[in-house]
Amino acid sequence: MSAETDDLPLAREFPPATHDDWKTLVDGVLKGAPFDRLVSKTYDGLHITPIYGRAANAGLVAGRPAATPWRIMQRVDHPDAATANAQALTDLENGANGLALVFAGAHGAHGFGLEPSVAALEQIFAGIYPDAGIGIEFQIGPQTRDMPQRFADLLARRNIPPASVDARFGFDPIGAGAAGGSSPYDWSEIAAHFGPAVAQFATIGFRGPYAVADGRVIHDAGGSEAQELAFVVATAVAYLRALEAAGLGLDAARRMIYARLSADADQFMTLAKFRALRVLWAHVERHCGLEPQPLVIAADTAWRMLTQRDPYVNVLRATIATFAAGLGGANSITVLPHTLALGLPDAFARRIARNAQLILLEESNLDKVTDPAAGSGGIEELTAEVAKAAWALFQEIEKAGGTFAALRQNLIQDRVAAVRAARDKNIARRKDVLTGASEFPNLHEAPAEVLQATPVTLPPYGEPKFTFTALAPIRLAEPFERLRDRSDRVLAEHGARPKVYLANVGTAADFTARATFARSFFEAGGIEAVDGDGGTDTAAIAAAFRKSGAALACLCSSDKVYATLAEATARALQSAGAGHIYLAGRGGEHEAALRAAGVGDFIHAGGDALATLDAAFAQAFAQVRVP
Repeated sequence: MSAETDDLPLAREFPPATHDDWKTLVDGVLKGAPFDRLVSKTYDGLHITPIYGRAANAGLVAGRPAATPWRIMQRVDHPDAATANAQALTDLENGANGLALVFAGAHGAHGFGLEPSVAALEQIFAGIYPDAGIGIEFQIGPQTRDMPQRFADLLARRNIPPASVDARFGFDPIGAGAAGGSSPYDWSEIAAHFGPAVAQFATIGFRGPYAVADGRVIHDAGGSEAQELAFVVATAVAYLRALEAAGLGLDAARRMIYARLSADADQFMTLAKFRALRVLWAHVERHCGLEPQPLVIAADTAWRMLTQRDPYVNVLRATIATFAAGLGGANSITVLPHTLALGLPDAFARRIARNAQLILLEESNLDKVTDPAAGSGGIEELTAEVAKAAWALFQEIEKAGGTFAALRQNLIQDRVAAVRAARDKNIARRKDVLTGASEFPNLHEAPAEVLQATPVTLPPYGEPKFTFTALAPIRLAEPFERLRDRSDRVLAEHGARPKVYLANVGTAADFTARATFARSFFEAGGIEAVDGDGGTDTAAIAAAFRKSGAALACLCSSDKVYATLAEATARALQSAGAGHIYLAGRGGEHEAALRAAGVGDFIHAGGDALATLDAAFAQAFAQVRVP
């Protein structure tokens, strides 16, 4: 190939495109509608525009060493130590290179977790060599805070040098208090014990880090990205001060601290959040007079995004979250198995959790490019903006006296509650879609298999001398799942679910779009949709309704057909005994006449689906009709 053809632009024959050219084309499509319709807003109030230019002079955000894969961590959380050991061995033999030991009472235990005893720990590590290059992470709570020391004792019995073991111990008294809403001690008392307790592991010879600033507390409670980051930075700073007060230099102290963030299915925000944490911590280090060093960041895929219904969609969510966290520079990733919201995952669910990471690393080679988002205008701006918002909240927490003081004042909790309320509203209106729960439900899905086990019972942890609002974990799908659970109970007791008859009017071309919408709408609440055949004979539609056994009816067609047939069809359905009549779409100028004809409610995008479904369920159950 000659030099003249070495650098042929693919678009040589086309004029250069500019932002103004693009904007002109967009204005033509919008047809007078405001451009702001294309601008979305995050729960932190950050605006996301539909297009960005390349970020000039963007540098890399320092994270994992170049071309280094993240560590594939696998949860070990079965209450029976022998079973937990067998699972851990299988995980290590099949691609995992790290174990996240989740003890009962830890924030991420979700009702189960390992037994915190010396005998159980010995059993869990039977046949496992902690110094064989695997990563070990302890997720502990107040009642299990002595497990790292028990692990050190185990290594001593096996004559394994602590320096040969890659272990993180997960000490996090602030996170435990935030999640539980109480503490038996003031922060001054906690800090006085925390520094020496953590530092002793360095004295023993462990490499660390030992203390974690855990953002899952905020994320699991429904908080925003900036709130999660601010909590992590403020907590890490509190631990840094406690370690310094224990006599450690700042350089040594910072190496004893790591962070944990939740990764969810919002790919771009997750990617920006992980990058932003490194930017924020580097800012803290510079204020301490230190040369920034990459912070160790562990990632867990998000608890709050898991659904009990259609749990296989959780595999997709976790894959997106892992992708984003990996590209965002996470040092290790733990994928929550897709059935965790239902109970203890079985071998299949654990295998899928491992393989999601293996495929992204071994087949997609996501680790081969360092900070691939660098220079992307959208990601760079999101990173900068979420970091700015987080830093502002961090400063508020500092002015309140630090994280523990801010928790006692409910400053953090009130901010999280406001975001959660906004999130709940968007979920109820299905603006935030939960596939398989609020949209595209499957009433006939087979239940997923989970393991049966008796959870470990822990003694209470001291008298709660200080109490405040707990940042309790939630799952976003729970309101819709409660409706589905209620439907299942009706099915078990009566042999049939509440039903709604889709009174399709006109041809398939007229009603299919709205009938599809209506089916998804009602079945998200556990109300089974029965399809009508369509047509324009109102008497035939009413007769089909009576035969369906449904208590409710929903008109489905186009606006054009509604204008001529909706009123007559509604009257016919009402005469046939429909307890409540819905219309798929907005009433518009015909709403008053339609209501007079018997239409009680209009279902459409943006409406409060949860409230409508809750009322519909009550109306349907009040007159359950079994054919």
